[in-house]
Amino acid sequence: MAANKRMNFVFFFPDEMRAESLGCYGNPVVRTPHLDQLASEGVRFDQCHVQNTVCSPSRCSLMTGLYPHVSGHRTLWHLLRPHEPSLFRYMKQAGYEVKWYGKNHLYSESYLIEILGDEAFREQSVMAREFRGDFKKRNPYDPDDPRFYSFLMEPEQGDVHSTETAMAVQKATAFLQSAEAQEKPFMLYMPTLLPHAPYAVPEPYHSLYDPKAIPPLRPSGLEGKPSFHEHIRSYRKLDRITDDTLSQIQAVYLGMISYVDWAFGQLMQALKDSGLLEHTTVIVSSDHGDYAGDYGLVEKWPNGMEDVLTRVPLIIRSPDSKPGHEVKEQVEMFDIMATILDLAGIQAEHDHFAQSLVPQLKGKAGDSERAVFADGGYNLREPHCFEGDPIRDAWFANHPDNMYWPKARQQQEQPHSVCRTTMMRTKDYKLIRRTEELGELYDLKKDPLELCNVYYDVEYTDIKASLESRLLDWYLHTSDIVPNDSDAGTFVVKQPIK
Repeated sequence: MAANKRMNFVFFFPDEMRAESLGCYGNPVVRTPHLDQLASEGVRFDQCHVQNTVCSPSRCSLMTGLYPHVSGHRTLWHLLRPHEPSLFRYMKQAGYEVKWYGKNHLYSESYLIEILGDEAFREQSVMAREFRGDFKKRNPYDPDDPRFYSFLMEPEQGDVHSTETAMAVQKATAFLQSAEAQEKPFMLYMPTLLPHAPYAVPEPYHSLYDPKAIPPLRPSGLEGKPSFHEHIRSYRKLDRITDDTLSQIQAVYLGMISYVDWAFGQLMQALKDSGLLEHTTVIVSSDHGDYAGDYGLVEKWPNGMEDVLTRVPLIIRSPDSKPGHEVKEQVEMFDIMATILDLAGIQAEHDHFAQSLVPQLKGKAGDSERAVFADGGYNLREPHCFEGDPIRDAWFANHPDNMYWPKARQQQEQPHSVCRTTMMRTKDYKLIRRTEELGELYDLKKDPLELCNVYYDVEYTDIKASLESRLLDWYLHTSDIVPNDSDAGTFVVKQPIK
């Protein structure tokens, strides 16, 4: 029996994994037996939505319980800095050992050193291998082929054990087998890369699904969509593709998720073998989703707010959770922070907007009236936010053979297509407001796939006005937070007594 009796945490956090592409979330094709098993043993949150659809800002919200607009965390380049609070700092201060295997895109260098100590210092070559693994992929298309920028690639070298995801699980397994795991409470954080694009994964997973067998994709070229839809298809030449490439992308994406499920199964087996399972809360979620061919698009976009980007899995198995419980009501991904603190018995020292989900873990329903929110995009007066800076982003901004070159060009040449955007989603409607683009409103009861924008439909005038009023109230309540400490002691300058 383990000597460590305090609650441990295993947080499995694959990059770019949308909820609807998992078996336990209703996908009729994909096979995800290990994630489905976790859902049957724990609690599955059906409608968990992220606060931003790009890696770094989403993770910053996760760790702070704050929306991106509160502290300006909107870009890939602006990470948490030491003056800001975070979940892992609270856990470190409470005596938790934080073990981290996977990508960063979260903490600035000095903050990462505070969290990881000596483990933050690694050779550049080691860091590159940990980020990419030894698995190699190949772009099979010529530069003049419209499929060249589709992110669809072929596996070229490496097996299921050669990806960064597998390597992270191997390191996590070694930790779980060590005496260290038995001695102190731990947070084992697994921010793995897959199923992030490019769309390629070792066999047999790459060819696991037949493109003809997957459900129909959401159509492209819909009216009432923001301009970035058209621009992405144009800059990436996706609008010139005439074969089933987009369906192939979706099929490979599902294969990538099945591979992630296999890796998760390895992790869970190691946790069971360690004897620590019944003292450990296991959490699975993701920072955002992926278009994966839907709407004729690939990857993601900084102010894209469709459910395929905002809705992510959230499955939590805790020693006292109700097995097989499903929470249908909406929650926000940063609620994970408040939930972990609650389970660990740690009090946050800053004001935040995350809500603990511990009552739902015990079988209660969620709040049916709760709305969820996301921020995205950049202000046109902030050129340092946009991707494609020729100096900072030289590795892809100046190289047409790089998969991210079209994104860099689009953001630099069409900045309005990545303008500031806010999304509010209730159980029945989704409202999206953009500073430089068309507004969007979707009646989710009639149109769950978000195909018909009714923002300018007179039938929805009153509904739109009510939603916009609620959105304004939300901004008033969340525009900032006041520090809990004060400078009252230095407010009045005391004169020395003569």
